[in-house]
Amino acid sequence: MTMASPTPCESPSPVGGRVRPRTGVVVVASTRAARGVYEDRTGPILVGALRDWGFVTGDPVVVADGSEVGEALRAAVADGPAVVLTSGGTGLTPTDTTPEETLPLLDRVVPGIAESIRHAGVAKGVATAALSRGLAGVAGRTLVINLPGSVGGVRDAIEVLEPLVAHAVEQIGGGDHPRHCAPSDGRAAGGGQ
Repeated sequence: MTMASPTPCESPSPVGGRVRPRTGVVVVASTRAARGVYEDRTGPILVGALRDWGFVTGDPVVVADGSEVGEALRAAVADGPAVVLTSGGTGLTPTDTTPEETLPLLDRVVPGIAESIRHAGVAKGVATAALSRGLAGVAGRTLVINLPGSVGGVRDAIEVLEPLVAHAVEQIGGGDHPRHCAPSDGRAAGGGQ
């Protein structure tokens, strides 16, 4: 028995392969939280969002600002998750270097994501959202996005990211835009007659 070739709108099912669940990692850049001065509040929010979106995600990785962020990002990307979200280190203080630690890892920058996150904050009346230097891009097959370190900035970013992340991950994995398939009787999709 032979199987018919898939149509352009069908995907062949994997044979003998294990489907790997979509995974996510959250890295929080906060020297004070890493030292135990206060509890990180943004990491759990981001972990919750990724889990709600269907990504298997462990607890946040909380590190000090600076080179520790780069080390955590390199380790995360090496594990091959679908998404890495960072929180913190995107401002203008001398220790805010998350974008500088992120950029060398990116194969392609996706500026529209970071621009949309900044715009969302400004549109809500938070003028300082424009000072965020966060980046977004693709490292290998991983979507990496820098978010602000404030709870409000993270919540604004989640609103922006919710409709984008799954589609971006599908495209990074080689998927295409949704297509309208022709009915099995050969008529054009959406056509009458």
